[in-house]
Amino acid sequence: MKRNLRLVALLLVLVMALGTVVACKKTEAPAEEDSTDKGYTGGDTLVVGYDLFSEKFSPFFATTAYDQDAAGITQVGLLSSDREGNIVLKGIEGETRAYNGTDYTYTGIADCTITKNADGTITYAFKLREDVKFSDGKNLTADDVIFSMYVLSDPTYDGSSTFYAQPIVGMEEYRADRSELYKVLLKDGPNATNSAYTAEQSAYFFEAFEKAGLKFAKGILDDIIKAYGAAYNVSDYAGAAALWGYSNVTTEADFWAAMKAAYGYDISDSGINYEAFNESIVDLINAELGARKDEFYAVVILGTPVLSIAGIKKTGDYSLEVKMSKYDATSIYQLALTVAPMHYYGSEADYDYAANKFGFPKGDLTCVREKTTKPLGAGPYAFINYENGVIHYERNEYYYKGAPKIKYLNFQETDAGNKFAGVKAGTFDITDPNFDTATVDAIKEANGGSLTGSVVNTYTVDNLGYGYIGICANTVKVGESKDSDASKNLRKAFATLFSVYRETVVKSYYGDRASVINYPISNTSWAAPKPADEGYEIAYSTGVDGKPIYTANMTETEKYEAAKKATVEFLKAAGYTYDNASGKFTAAPTGASMTYEVIIPADGIGDHPVFAVFTESKKVLESIGIELIITDPSDSNVLWDKLDAGQCQIWAAAWDATVDPDMYQVYHSSNIVGLEGSTGSNHYSITSSELDKLIMDARESEDQAFRKSTYKECLELILDWAVEVPTYQRQNAIIASAERVNVSTLTPDITTFWGWMNDIELLEMN
Repeated sequence: MKRNLRLVALLLVLVMALGTVVACKKTEAPAEEDSTDKGYTGGDTLVVGYDLFSEKFSPFFATTAYDQDAAGITQVGLLSSDREGNIVLKGIEGETRAYNGTDYTYTGIADCTITKNADGTITYAFKLREDVKFSDGKNLTADDVIFSMYVLSDPTYDGSSTFYAQPIVGMEEYRADRSELYKVLLKDGPNATNSAYTAEQSAYFFEAFEKAGLKFAKGILDDIIKAYGAAYNVSDYAGAAALWGYSNVTTEADFWAAMKAAYGYDISDSGINYEAFNESIVDLINAELGARKDEFYAVVILGTPVLSIAGIKKTGDYSLEVKMSKYDATSIYQLALTVAPMHYYGSEADYDYAANKFGFPKGDLTCVREKTTKPLGAGPYAFINYENGVIHYERNEYYYKGAPKIKYLNFQETDAGNKFAGVKAGTFDITDPNFDTATVDAIKEANGGSLTGSVVNTYTVDNLGYGYIGICANTVKVGESKDSDASKNLRKAFATLFSVYRETVVKSYYGDRASVINYPISNTSWAAPKPADEGYEIAYSTGVDGKPIYTANMTETEKYEAAKKATVEFLKAAGYTYDNASGKFTAAPTGASMTYEVIIPADGIGDHPVFAVFTESKKVLESIGIELIITDPSDSNVLWDKLDAGQCQIWAAAWDATVDPDMYQVYHSSNIVGLEGSTGSNHYSITSSELDKLIMDARESEDQAFRKSTYKECLELILDWAVEVPTYQRQNAIIASAERVNVSTLTPDITTFWGWMNDIELLEMN
């Protein structure tokens, strides 16, 4: 029944809007030319069909894979990788490596030399090519690399990168020396003293805080009565608060006092704002602060200012080094960051390396955020505009590997179900359709029986990622504790039922082009448990009593019935009231519900690999008195927005994995949606000090055998929390029009780690 509202991201948006930040010197964005004059859909244009964009075309702030591609085609990375995902350390001259019997030479914009120092520190020294230019003709230098690193390290950075989490010497000190004023006040509490604020500011803020809190409490109680009063026979605040898990509450003041007793002055989604129903506590606080609200979002310095990161040093116009305090297996991948132009995303007037000025005022990324919708970089194509669902690009004549042979590039939005039809009809030249049975049959029919032929060429690889069902521990729990046995049993009830339908549903949708997985990790990873490994288990195949739910000789129908019985037992163990006579549950324990919602982005028509998992589960749950509401939005942003706001209960999605199976970003407690400094990627709200320690232990070891066994422990803990149901490992398919694209010029040996856009500068149209 409880609802979460997004906090941190809202606050960051407000910081930008309040006008308290220092403005950066502006650099003009790429000109938005008239696409009708350029012939962007003619013979010298490559049109690529894409899912819907979120218009975060920033190398710093893009979150979806589609937006990342939209930004990435305009950018270059400090380091590159090969077809197996291994980092190329000698990019200037290039490194030749064999793959599938063929030698390929891989180049990049830099060389990297790694030195293990006697004191245990690690130094990464970079030497840049001196002939790399951005698409506006300006040279890429060490200053651009340093600027990009400082953006990702800024205390107010809230994008998806976790570069700042690397053990770079001086990073923690740099990020800890300042914060927004309101955060300092909340941390200190009322009547405290701090040089960062005056006594009058403290009094004013907490007076507004208390007024807002009373309105917040009253709003929740009124909304509970409105939404649930009739169903639960509740008409007063005492009854409403009881439904929300609070006793001894008769007034809004009682409720507000109870929330403060539970959470102190933590207004995040893991604190007071977790109790929100329809309105965020931050919105109410802002309203009470009135004309002075921007004053409390200003960044203040705490103690002695730290103006630079000791471990990042410029050693020349085209060289720099980064020193880490210890080994971290993910570091080399994090150092393969995008090198964005400081003169465009930042301000040349605010860059003076010797004076500890790095392209923007510390704590103020306004000038970087202003360019979120209009990328510029040193990549193969330059952004022109985004209009009517199409991103228009023109080749970068300065691209260091050579200007692309195709002049124009369009990324065009479309529904997943229209991708193959678009290629066949000539709307798209290249796209990535859902590689389901219907699509395979349609491709074969067009080609006269094969996946590659005179109409379409098909390229398949294992997806670097996997499909899953998510269950949020904050919104699906019993009582106040999300890690209690009761809460885990509630989530295991759903997970057990969902998991039993995976095999049939996935095979029906994908045929032989996907397989069911039992651990929350891509099968492409070296760390993924294999069926032959000791201790390998089928996900959610154990009942509440610890015994196996299924036997080897069970039919599918018998398995479904066994899963239903196990689900009933898990719900009983979670505290649900069960009526033996009717075979149905009649009441939920405090904090839980008789109704849960699942959001599945299936284009509004049920077109999703696991849609049938939910429709079948819905029938079973209905038969035992539990309602499962299936929401299928035609716009997938409905799901992403709710995930970012912490409002989802259950959902279906897919993770894009990384070459190294680092679990920090998705599962570490510090990255829960709504926490200060969080990446917001831990949508499950899993909070486990044991898991956190295991994740960090694995990161810091060079022993791959140790890392694999440690990650296995991590995976088992995640399954025990029942916040994720691993579902399928699929193949990806790229299809190209054999009639319009010269497919012989498409990069050969496409792999999980080497996509079709590699070597795009060599691609030609027919």
